[in-house]
Parts: sequence; C-alpha cells; structure tokens
Amino acid sequence: MAHAAPKTQPVKTAAFPGVGHDHSHCLEDALDHAGQICTDSGARLTALRRRVLELVWSGHRPLGAYDILTALKTERRNAAPPTVYRALEFLLQQGLVHRIECLNAFVGCPDPDTPHGGQFLICRDCGLSAELNDDTVDQAIRNSAAQAGFTIARKVIEIEGQCPNCQKAEM
Repeated sequence: MAHAAPKTQPVKTAAFPGVGHDHSHCLEDALDHAGQICTDSGARLTALRRRVLELVWSGHRPLGAYDILTALKTERRNAAPPTVYRALEFLLQQGLVHRIECLNAFVGCPDPDTPHGGQFLICRDCGLSAELNDDTVDQAIRNSAAQAGFTIARKVIEIEGQCPNCQKAEM
C-alpha cells in the first residue's frame, strides 16, 4: 500500500512585480492594511509613520533610512535621522516592514498578519526584492538550532541573485 506524501504548508511568495505591475494598487492596499493592523492593536499610525511606510513601499526595492530621510526632507525641513529611525522601529515592531541586513535597508511586509521568518530574494542587478515564507525552511532551521541547543532570537535569510525581469532582459 502506497503512503500519501506528507502535506506541507504552501510557500507564500510575494512575486517579483512584472512589467505591467499596478504599484499604486499594492501601495494603497499596504497602507490601508497597515492602518487596520494598527487600529486593531491599539497602535498609532501617525501621519509621519504612515509617510515612512509609504516611502518604504514606494517600490519593491529595499530602501535605506537615509534615502527615506532625503525624501522626507523635501516635505519636512526638520526631518532628522532619529525621526526616521523611530518611525522604522515602530513599523518593525508592528510587523509592517522587514530589515534587509545585507543592504542595511527596509522593505514592506506583504503578509503582516502572519508571524513568519524572513526569507528574501534580492536581485543583484535591479535591486528588486521578494519575500518568501516557506514553512519547511523555517522548520528545518528550528530543528537544526534545537539539535545544537541553540535558541533563535531572530532569523533572516537573504539570497542574492537575478530576478525574472533581469533574466528576460539578458535574453
């Protein structure tokens, strides 16, 4: 008698945006969703925090704090690094953004309702990024860490390569 293959959780993938991607739609969805998450948790998504989130979501490329500061200074002369870092810390705590360590930059989280480990694909050519949420990878890391007697505080996997758009451009 054949055994059925064990069921695994599907991989949740925020795909790389295609050429016809309607970014204004995903930006508005992300901002509306962030507002609802903050309302539900009793956190305040102030105008400044919302603007920082909007800047992070302005593209699908990780954005550094000083890039955010530069954009803010065109709107608010008194914007300073601590202002940006406090807003980013709030957004991180709410699960609305992720920090990409290798780039020292931030990217919007497409699935802030679900606790997950960070697995990121980062295009070395155009800078686009996509988030994977593969439960199998997370479980393998947890198992290996447990076998080593290690307690995980945070896990982020950053994979550099080439996105589908850049691969097509080379053809």
